Amino acid sequence: MRQITMLTLALLVAAPAAHAENVLEWLESSANAISNKTAHAPADSAELLTLENKESEMYPQPSPDGRYLLTLSHQGKHASISRRYSENGDPANTVIANDVRALDSSGWKDEGHIYYLSDRAGGLGLWEKISDGEGMQRRIQSLHGALTQPLVLADESIIAVRMRPIDYKKKITNKSKHDDFNNWQVAGFTSEIVRFNRDGSEHVLAEGINPALSPDGKSIVFAMQAGRSMHLFRINTDGTDLIQVTDARSVDVQPSWSNDGQWIIFTSNRADADMRKKEKSQWDIWAIGSDGRNLTQITRDTARDGAARMGKDGRIYFHSDRAISKEMLNQHQVKSAAAHSFHIWTIGWPTAAQQ
Repeated sequence: MRQITMLTLALLVAAPAAHAENVLEWLESSANAISNKTAHAPADSAELLTLENKESEMYPQPSPDGRYLLTLSHQGKHASISRRYSENGDPANTVIANDVRALDSSGWKDEGHIYYLSDRAGGLGLWEKISDGEGMQRRIQSLHGALTQPLVLADESIIAVRMRPIDYKKKITNKSKHDDFNNWQVAGFTSEIVRFNRDGSEHVLAEGINPALSPDGKSIVFAMQAGRSMHLFRINTDGTDLIQVTDARSVDVQPSWSNDGQWIIFTSNRADADMRKKEKSQWDIWAIGSDGRNLTQITRDTARDGAARMGKDGRIYFHSDRAISKEMLNQHQVKSAAAHSFHIWTIGWPTAAQQ
């Protein structure tokens, strides 16, 4: 309502320049034009990449060769890991279906293979398969525990998040609806990052979640909670040299690396943070130097932008529940898109952050 009022005032000031027969007619025609175009225009230069009928796409992961994206795809109650062409977002093939454990635990092992957690073969393990979805599957390592968000190191050691139940007597009377956008909090659990070696030994690296492996494979960046806030930290894969990267009254999560390892890209509500009711915050994509300097905002939109990854082409791929315009529907030959559904968007690396 406030936006409509301000629009009316602005148009009244400009009314003498109008060619409409009267101010009311001009106001009506101008408001219709704005509602049809500007209301759906993004506040930045991001471009919609994926859009399928009655489907949402989240958590894009560019392949090492830059040709494909792995995405978490939802169509009704059915969820799967799919492979898409990074050039235009078109689906290439389903990689994993009917395996719940794989949905939050898949990633690229190399240009032609992916890895994922699965309970197949009678117990938890990390598996690999060809990314075209066909062929044999190999178990990399047998594991145990409530694990998620794994990473595979060069020697096939594994770094993963282990969830631990919180020991408290308070009863949860009303369960909140699961939010796929939030992969850094699980009600009733805390989390730690653990390294599992090939010889079966394990080492807790730190408390935290959302780990991402650096391009040189020597360190990870991750999110750690501090009160209502969450900050980003770096640590070597052997557990040495813990360094705090961000520090603000905000939630900084879902970090990833630039191709050269000089920047960390992450999701944050720091532009408009509501620390008591975080769902009311504005979630954008940000970047910061790996040394904790040169904080840069990348996306600017009132929708929820998250889970950004940089592709080989230097562009940033992320998911968002931004509004879909009629022009976008026509461009992707889709009849309709559900309100607040997530899709993959892409945006160029900001000029201000270039070295």
